[in-house]
Amino acid sequence: MNNYFRMTKLSIVKNTIILGVMVFLVAPSMAQKNSWKKGILVDEFIYESAPFPEAHASTIAETPEGLIAAWFGGTKEGHKDVCIWTSHLKKGKWTTPAMAADGVLSDSVRYACYNPVLYQVPNGELLLFYKIGPNVAGWTGWLKRSKDNGHTWSEREAIPQGYLGPIKNKPELINGVLICPSSTEKNGWKVHFEYTGDWGKTWTKSEPINDGIEYSAIQPSILKYRDGDLQVIGRTRNTVIFQSWSKDNGKTWSEMSALDLPNNNSGTDAVALKDGRQLLVYNHVLPDSTWVRGKGPRTPLNVSLSKEGKKWYAALVLEDSPISQYSYPSVIQSKDGMVHIVYTWRRQKIKYVKIDPSKLKLTAIKNSKWPGALKVKKGVVTDD
Repeated sequence: MNNYFRMTKLSIVKNTIILGVMVFLVAPSMAQKNSWKKGILVDEFIYESAPFPEAHASTIAETPEGLIAAWFGGTKEGHKDVCIWTSHLKKGKWTTPAMAADGVLSDSVRYACYNPVLYQVPNGELLLFYKIGPNVAGWTGWLKRSKDNGHTWSEREAIPQGYLGPIKNKPELINGVLICPSSTEKNGWKVHFEYTGDWGKTWTKSEPINDGIEYSAIQPSILKYRDGDLQVIGRTRNTVIFQSWSKDNGKTWSEMSALDLPNNNSGTDAVALKDGRQLLVYNHVLPDSTWVRGKGPRTPLNVSLSKEGKKWYAALVLEDSPISQYSYPSVIQSKDGMVHIVYTWRRQKIKYVKIDPSKLKLTAIKNSKWPGALKVKKGVVTDD
């Protein structure tokens, strides 16, 4: 009996030691992974099932009633059945997706819809900007208005020829003028701005701020600073996020340059926070020799913050699976100070994340490398 108990005791001790070693080895990686989630309050899909197999290019806004999201969904990007869909966040749950716009131009002509952008006019209408066309090169800009927080919409209005409205990311209201960050992809990728002082009834625009050669850039986001300066940042084919600055309310812009952050030729978005910091959502993917025209995997999906728009700090990893893509984010800060992000999840669904920015833990980004021991297996480069 003594030998039996002695052997049992040794076995228990041995198993305890093995378990302890396993916990010791696993804990650092789990801690590292969890450390990039601090500050996330909600992480969920806007819908589980929908009458369309693919979805992409979401946008989000806060109305007097609450949050509303929109995106394009259909068989596949570019197919004629692709429409604009919306969903409202009510009592903590997202409503069933509802179609807000289609691409039917006549009895015989129908094209796909693209890139919705929601904007809530202060004390006014909710605007829905979007594009219709056979492809990006041939799309045209359109606008719908809602007087009931996005439940019903006006007949569509054509944005004047030569204008597109905000191309992917939200406009910024400066001294009564709505500045729409826009871009074109003909004869090189170029960024420009479109201005409307009457909520889309009349328009003017700037010249492109880049030549499409030194920097091949599209899809800018506007950041407004407390001293009145404006900064735009966004997507390029140059494997970096571009930036440009304005000191005259967006009338003129500095020469385009690069942030010390990578870009995989995929959309980004950013927002100026009430505490004076700037928050950026993007794919932090370092380029390698296999990239063609700056196109890399659209994973991981990251959040970084800055105090002055130049030096950025790692804050969150929203997605890090090597499967498919996590892309095209849209971000806002609501009146209660919370940050809200929507983005494409594997082209199958739209994901929603709510963040408390006061709880974010920041780590310096050095030499463009995401800090720490986080390792993400190489993702697949998609053809879209």
